[in-house]
Amino acid sequence: MLSLHTNNAALSAQNSINRTQGSLSTSMTRLSTGYRINSSMDDAAGLQIATRLKAQTSGMAVAMRNTQNSTSMLQTAEGALDEVSNMLVRMKDLATQAADASSTGADKTAMQSEYDALGTEMNNVLNNTSFGGAKLLVGGTIASSMTFQIGSSTSEKMTVDMSTSMGTLVTDVTATTANYAAPNTLGTELTGGGASATIDKLSTAIASIGAVRSSLGASANRLEHVYNNLSNISTNSKAATGRIMDVDFASESSKMTTNQMLLQAGTAMLKQSNSMSSMVMSLLQ
Repeated sequence: MLSLHTNNAALSAQNSINRTQGSLSTSMTRLSTGYRINSSMDDAAGLQIATRLKAQTSGMAVAMRNTQNSTSMLQTAEGALDEVSNMLVRMKDLATQAADASSTGADKTAMQSEYDALGTEMNNVLNNTSFGGAKLLVGGTIASSMTFQIGSSTSEKMTVDMSTSMGTLVTDVTATTANYAAPNTLGTELTGGGASATIDKLSTAIASIGAVRSSLGASANRLEHVYNNLSNISTNSKAATGRIMDVDFASESSKMTTNQMLLQAGTAMLKQSNSMSSMVMSLLQ
């Protein structure tokens, strides 16, 4: 039907142009940002899922840093105890030598001097070793129950309690040398005739050190496995987020080209439809 008041062809062309412009604008936005979802209008459900995945991934990244820091802390403690173990081994050698009848009084006095120095240094290592400004061994972090946050949720925790074994360690080390409780004093462990008994005390202290070091190593190994697992989960979660959020450049570029061609065609048809009114007027001539 030819009409002056209503140009159906022009209305259809305008409607098509509007839809094409909207699609073209969406494609250009996606290609410029690199994201398929730029607002909740693009994909409400997808945005919700991607947001949860991003929150989880971010939390796991922090948890991974936690495990690395915790591993470093445990390694620092284990290294300090390794040195204490070396000192105890040397003290046991001195006690073994002092217990022999071939050692003279002067020999024992010289050995006691070294023994006392080692006992004083054990006090320094066990009481002053720190990590990040906080005491680590006796009276510090390792000597109490430790809770490690190893995931992005409240339930993902790792608890390690070495307070009992650390208490036993302190008791056994204290029994080996007077210089642990009172540094820089003159001990009598080797000169007072008790060198033989001191050997057994040192063996017990070495075993206590070994027990704590074993616990530290086991905890550090567990944290390493936690880190590897978090890394795997984080990688796959990021990939899942990318599949939801990221734009497919090949597909979107094709859509943009199609919309550009449709926009040109729609504009041309709108121009043609506007000539319909002249056809109506020609009937009046």
